[in-house]
Amino acid sequence: MTGLLPDFRQPPFRGAPPARFEPAPAAGVMPEDFFSTSNLPTYVLVDGTWKMPTRPRMDGVIVRRGAELETVEPRRVRQGDLVAIGLAEDGSQGIVVHPEGFLGGSASANEFRFMSAEVSRERPANYEDLARRVEEERRNGGYLVWVVGPALVHSRARADFEWFITNGYVQAVLIGNAVAVHDIEAAIFGTTLGMTSTGQAAESGHGLHMRAINRIRAHGSIEAAVAAGTVGNGIMHALVTRGVPYVLAGSIRDDGPLPEVLTDTTAAQDAMREHTVRATGAIFIATALHAIAVGNMLPAFHTHRGGPEPLMTICVDQTEFVVTKLKDRGTHQAYGVVTNAQDFMHVFRHYVERCRQ
Repeated sequence: MTGLLPDFRQPPFRGAPPARFEPAPAAGVMPEDFFSTSNLPTYVLVDGTWKMPTRPRMDGVIVRRGAELETVEPRRVRQGDLVAIGLAEDGSQGIVVHPEGFLGGSASANEFRFMSAEVSRERPANYEDLARRVEEERRNGGYLVWVVGPALVHSRARADFEWFITNGYVQAVLIGNAVAVHDIEAAIFGTTLGMTSTGQAAESGHGLHMRAINRIRAHGSIEAAVAAGTVGNGIMHALVTRGVPYVLAGSIRDDGPLPEVLTDTTAAQDAMREHTVRATGAIFIATALHAIAVGNMLPAFHTHRGGPEPLMTICVDQTEFVVTKLKDRGTHQAYGVVTNAQDFMHVFRHYVERCRQ
């Protein structure tokens, strides 16, 4: 989408000075006045050429390694790394944030901020357009990252998500321990947190998720349990059998946890980031903390098909708060759908199937 490329012959690019870099005084410590990145397209003037740093995200810094520029989390900066210096985004210090095409084309150079955005459950969701865009990503070899919460499993949308995985609409899944545990409990015992599919409490159901965890730990891994036939259906079964990568990020409240859960939060963030840098689209469903965390890792654009293109982001939750919070944190390109996980997945699947045909 070359229409979103800036014209480097025009201001603020023309006549700008080269960007300055200073060495980091210690590991994880930035020079004063370091440039803090946003999730919008950013260009840095180095050796007479405007370059876009790789691996873009908000709340990072730009590190120069030879002729290459990379957006890096501050905690990963090493002593002596050359860090971009500057507080301005208008080219006056050799760095330009180029929001045109990502914020409606009328934004100023310093438009990125924690903005407010109107979200309402009364706003109708354009399922036809969402389905068309997701189907285009599948056909064009896109990389769709899904971030979902356990409500998706409880709400009987599990089979719908399994369908999306099986039919090629999911390239990575970023979830917590609970989603995998409840899905595996459903595969083994037919319940989620002790509830049957009709919402009734099963006999001794309160302990079934713990028994499900124990079965997996006895096998040593989810993959081994799938291979042994212990887990024969559901989300985790579909991910394993289809070879779709997933990241299970731990939290302090986890039961078990499952063997694959990354209990080191920075390790989990690093693992998730390897998928967000590849993303051409992201879908968040019924998960506040994971949606905001992954949203902070995602740029508003991607360059996997050449020039910068807007990165499709869909956020679904039954409350306006989660969708608004995500957009206020900087993921302003997110399309909000205020509804419950079951309704969204059923209706969305219907439209995608129709678009697929």
